[in-house]
Parts: sequence; C-alpha cells; structure tokens
Amino acid sequence: MTCESDDHVSPFDHQVRGTCLGGWLVLEPWITPSLFYQFLGGSETTTALDMYSFCEVLGAEEANKQLRRHWDAWVTEDIIKDLAALKVNSLRLPVGDWMYVPYGPFINCTDGALDYVNKLLDWAFKYNLTVLIDIHGLKDSQNGFDNSGQTSGFQWTSLLNNWPQGLITFEHWPIRNARWMGEFDKQTGEYTSINYDNIQHALDVVEIVVRTHQNHPAVLGLEPVNEPWQFTPIEHLKRFYWEAYLIVKTHAPLWKYVIHDSFRFDTNIWGGFLSGCPDRALDTHIYQAWNIPASQATFYNYACQQKKAIANMEREFGPVIVGEWSLATDNCAMWLNGFNDNLSGYPMLPCKYVRCPDPYMGFDQPGTPVDPSKPIQGPFGTGMNGPSYGMCPIDRDWMVEDSDGMNWMRAPPEVPKEFDGTDAVMRNLALKKINTFSLVGHGFYFWNFRTELPEPRWSYMLAVQNGWIPSGASLNIDDVSRACEKEDNGQYKCVAKRGMISANLLNGIRSCLSRDPTLESQGTNTSQFESMTDEDLASAADTVFNDFWTKYRLEGVTCDFGGVAQLMESDYKYVPRSETPSNSTKNMRW
Repeated sequence: MTCESDDHVSPFDHQVRGTCLGGWLVLEPWITPSLFYQFLGGSETTTALDMYSFCEVLGAEEANKQLRRHWDAWVTEDIIKDLAALKVNSLRLPVGDWMYVPYGPFINCTDGALDYVNKLLDWAFKYNLTVLIDIHGLKDSQNGFDNSGQTSGFQWTSLLNNWPQGLITFEHWPIRNARWMGEFDKQTGEYTSINYDNIQHALDVVEIVVRTHQNHPAVLGLEPVNEPWQFTPIEHLKRFYWEAYLIVKTHAPLWKYVIHDSFRFDTNIWGGFLSGCPDRALDTHIYQAWNIPASQATFYNYACQQKKAIANMEREFGPVIVGEWSLATDNCAMWLNGFNDNLSGYPMLPCKYVRCPDPYMGFDQPGTPVDPSKPIQGPFGTGMNGPSYGMCPIDRDWMVEDSDGMNWMRAPPEVPKEFDGTDAVMRNLALKKINTFSLVGHGFYFWNFRTELPEPRWSYMLAVQNGWIPSGASLNIDDVSRACEKEDNGQYKCVAKRGMISANLLNGIRSCLSRDPTLESQGTNTSQFESMTDEDLASAADTVFNDFWTKYRLEGVTCDFGGVAQLMESDYKYVPRSETPSNSTKNMRW
C-alpha cells in the first residue's frame, strides 16, 4: 500500500500548533459534566454515559433540544477569535459518523450538528485558522471509550449490590470491547470475525465528509478514525486507511490525511506504509496523566525522551503530529475515565476538590446546579469518582521539591501557597513537551481547548492564561529550544527512593541484571546485595539503576523499576532526614 508521489499536490511542509475542540460535537462527560449531572442518582434505564445513551435515554426530541443549547454555548465565535489571538494556527475538530449517516438513537437526535460544523469552518477561515476534521466516533465503537460515542463492553451489576444500600452499579473497564471491526474474544485478545459492513460504513462516511466539505478553504484535512484500540487487526486497519486515503485524494487532492497509530507507535508497523504518498501524517497521542506518580524530574525526562521515538518515526514513515497531549500528571480530573467510573487503582494519589461551577449553558439545563446537600451519587462504576456535597475533584497541586525529591508522596492535594510549585512545574513541563513535539515532529494539537471545571492542565486557554504555555507567536523562543538540554545531555541520574522495602529494591536490581548481566561483575547473581539493608542497599541500587537507565534511556527505558526508583539532577546526593537543614520544606508535617 504505497503510491508514487503526485507533483500536483503540496507536501506536508509546515507545523500545526493547535488545540482540539473536544466535548462539543462528540460528548465526553468529563469535559462538560453539566450535561450529565441530570443522570446522577439514575437507574439502569434512566442513566446516560456517552453520546449514544444520551440520545437513547432522553429521546431524540429532548436530547436535541439540550444538544443545541450545548452547541451554542460550548464553542462560540468569540472563543475561536480568542484562540486565533493566542496564535494557534489549526483546530482539530472531533465529529461522529452519526452526524453524516444517522443510525439507531442518533436519528433526529443530532439534527443540526452539521450546521455547527459549517459555522466553525467559517469562523476558522475568518480568523485564518485551519481545521483538521477528526472522525472521533464510529459505529459499534473503535475503542470502547465513551469518546467514541458509545461505551462498548458494559453491563449492569446492580442485582449483586442490592445490600446494604440497594446500589445501582455497572462494570465497564474490565470488560471493555470494541466492535467496529468485528467480534473480539477477550480470552485470546484477537478478533474472531471481521465486520466488513461496518468498515464499508466508515468508508462511506469518509466519502460523505469529504464531499460535504471539499470546497471549504478552512479544511486542512481528514483523520478517518480516532484512536482505534491496540487490538485492532493491523492489516485490516491499514487496508481501511489505504482505501480512505484514495477517497480523500480523489475528491479533495489538496487535503492532508492523518492516521492514528492505534496506540502502537512502532516503526516496525508503520515504517514504509503509504510510502511515496503525499500529504499524509501519523498521529500519536502522548499523555502522562496515567503515569505512575513520580518526581518532577521523572515527568520532565519522560516528556523529552519521546523525541527520539518521534524522530525515528519521521525517518521511517514521514510526518508525525502529536494529535493529543495535555499537562496532566495525575488522573484526578472528574470523570476522566468515564461517568461515575474509574480505572481500577486510579487515581493513585488524593485529589483536590473545588466547588462545582455553575452550568456553562445556563440554569435551564436539567440537573444543575449540583446539589450541595448530597454525597457522591450513583450509579457507581468500577471506581469512585464524582461530585460530593457540591464539590468536584480536579488535578492535585505540585509541591516545591525538597532535597530528596520525594515530598510529592507526602504532599497534600492542595498545597499551601508558600509551598506551591505548580506554576513552575507546569511551565517547565509545557516547554519540554513543546520542544519535543515541535523541534523534531510536525507539531501538535493540545487536548483540550477548554474544560468546564477549572482544569488548566487540560485547558489550552487556561494554561496560556496561567503562563504555562507560551502563545503560538512565542513558540520559537529560546526557552523552548533549550527546554530539554539537561535531559538530552543526560544531566539526571536514576536513584533508589529512600524508605522502600528491601525486597522491592532487590526485585528492581534483579530486573536490571536479568535484562543486562554485564552491569555487574557477577552477572545475574545478586547474592552480594541480599545481605544488604537500608542505606547500604539503597546506595547499591543507585549504581545499578543509574547504569541501566543511562545505557538504555534513549531506547525508551524509564526510571521506575517497580516503583522504587526516580530521577534526580546529576548533583543529587542523598541526605538523611535528620541531617536536613531545619528550614527545609521537608520538615513540614502534612
């Protein structure tokens, strides 16, 4: 699936520096929770979790009424004007296939959605912005996420939770499924059949989208499907991408064509695909919100470490765009993993709470404002997450780092102002990410342009307002070009966290030596470490961990080793707590 270069078509020779208009035409409860408060305390037949069930539960007439109110308020011309003033040059617009070919509960529910697409394109053209149309949701879901339009792989479990409170409960994450491309066997992790009708439906939608918007000057191009999950049969996905590419180039030869990596950013998979075909790019999404909690340096290094992988893909495939990223370093954003749901084990640290804001679309919206007299309400998913007594969870603060770099483990979710290091951490992290995504790649789209809750780590507009992200006109500043100097030059070292259980440190050492016995004179034999305890063992682990990480960091190895290691600046030297100066923030008790 390659092609000869077409001299009549312009190459992908510029960077995008943009943001996504998420939560607008494809609903996501965490972005606009006011639309979903009406389902708190609901039953199995009156609860909506996503766009599909929103239409199904409310019915087409009422759902469309609420959607139009939402569409009018969430994205406005003033907002597009403001984004242009921030020197954004492109917008990524998520749309659903149902907007172009309605089916099931979407029939009549999303009437008028295309009028808003046309408005957006006109506003973008007016303010000199381009728009990448992103088909974010496909029939039967390409990933099982609510952001595909339908939470796929879902069952009610209320019957088993009728005592002592008679709870309404459901399960999603442990049984997630994606049926767009066929029937998936959760035992083998493979598809047992391919749904060619669904694939053809998606190709038909691609053609309708292209024909509908082919003459609008604001359109940059098309992304035919967002985030097909990692189990998608790769050869069938590539065939779909190829056929969709031909459709785009037949009807809109000047459009760019962007494909998602299916959570497999691997040159062995994508290298050589669409070789010689102009105007194509690979989209990868790089988040740290689901990373294991760690030190500031660990997050910084992870951000800069992506540079080599992007550069390799640019060489083997071609242009790479980071189509989604954020500044979140935790999983605290309310409903990030679904309405009243959460991934098992998340969030890994306590979250900060703020008063749930008034509804952005006005108080005519059912279910608003959040009732301040009620604790967290059902239905309940796998994890706990939702408003409680009028308070909503948001991302936690970063504390000014102490000498051992571990006070993030002890810090409260809301840090006293004099010890709050959030602004510095977020600006440093933003500069490093922009350095990585723009110096070696073809640019980025931040997710998202805004959020209803005050979440600047997920809101481009708030992040710029806070001074964390420089506006587009300033992206070429020295702060960006030099942001990863320490990381690129290896001015960090990987050390053992102090206070860890000895057995866990030993397991970390064994893990390193099993993968590279040359690190120690005795190879994989760890007997010399097994008699060590406390600081002697931690110091020995420092050497093994750092040698391994230094040798393999450019291949993507992280400094973690089972949660017992973290990165610190190269001049770091462990100082026992009793020897720390009394004015250190480490002596604060939280």
